[in-house]
Amino acid sequence: MGPRKEFTVLDLIDIDLKEHNSLNLRCIGGRRGLGKTITIPNLNRPGLAIMGFYDSFAYERIQIFGRGEVAAIKKQIDEESINHIVHFFSFQIPCCIFTHNLSPEREFFDEAEKAECPLLQTDLESSEFVIRLTRILANIFAPKRSIHGVLVEVYGLGILLLGDSGVGKSETALELIERGHRLVADDVVEMHCINGNVLMGEGANKIIGHHMEIRGLGIINITHLFGVRAIRDSKQIQLVVKLEVWDAVKNYDRIGSEENFMEFLGVNIPELVIPVKPGRNIPIIIEVAAMNERLKKMGYNSSKEFNRNILKWIESKQARSVYYGSEDVI
Repeated sequence: MGPRKEFTVLDLIDIDLKEHNSLNLRCIGGRRGLGKTITIPNLNRPGLAIMGFYDSFAYERIQIFGRGEVAAIKKQIDEESINHIVHFFSFQIPCCIFTHNLSPEREFFDEAEKAECPLLQTDLESSEFVIRLTRILANIFAPKRSIHGVLVEVYGLGILLLGDSGVGKSETALELIERGHRLVADDVVEMHCINGNVLMGEGANKIIGHHMEIRGLGIINITHLFGVRAIRDSKQIQLVVKLEVWDAVKNYDRIGSEENFMEFLGVNIPELVIPVKPGRNIPIIIEVAAMNERLKKMGYNSSKEFNRNILKWIESKQARSVYYGSEDVI
């Protein structure tokens, strides 16, 4: 897992998000500070700091200014006291964001320019903006890891296909796409952990993410061949399927009673090992595995139910044997 690239205020403005994710940010001052680095995914409402209370002031966070904070700035200006504002910008603040299309007083602008602190503005309400920005920063600062594999969506379930080179991961994914399922990423899958328990996967490269390499055929464009229905940008990883060449000596699980997991970024994902050999229809097996995993999430486990039925049958047979084998006592 490589080091995370620095994320600056300019990067925040340039994030290309649509509709309900859009931040609608624009810079209204302090442009010389747009290269400042945002180091933590937390936000702060600095109303108390503007009024002069700096105990436990979280200056390293993005500062959010709503109607209350703007009113506090105006009160300081009206009272001809900008000492608290000057002190506010003595801290290394990454940026200040004003919601509701609000703008601060001129004196606040001047101090921000002196401190080279970017002032940003959005037309969103404070509560909605905080929700969107928190979600975006959590994604940006989430732990990340890249792995060689193929990520597909089968019956709504995100399945990560792993295995040695040449075992048939891409060919299996291609057959699944042909059967109506969707490709998320081929060859390199970038994973990131959200909220400590959700593992999301996507292509490491947005431009070539929906291309596939098929030996003997070359590079193919899944979007052009199968249409946009056959792709998606990201998906939660909910099942790992490891493909391996059939080993006649190895004992494979034939009942499904054993539950194995593979750990990524602290998240345990259910793992299946599927042996590959001529005559086995791997895509259909993966489809059944996806449906079976969905049943497990709904509370039904086929292998456990099978074991319970076997035990009931054994107990019932033994009971009949004892009953019919005993002699009547007169």
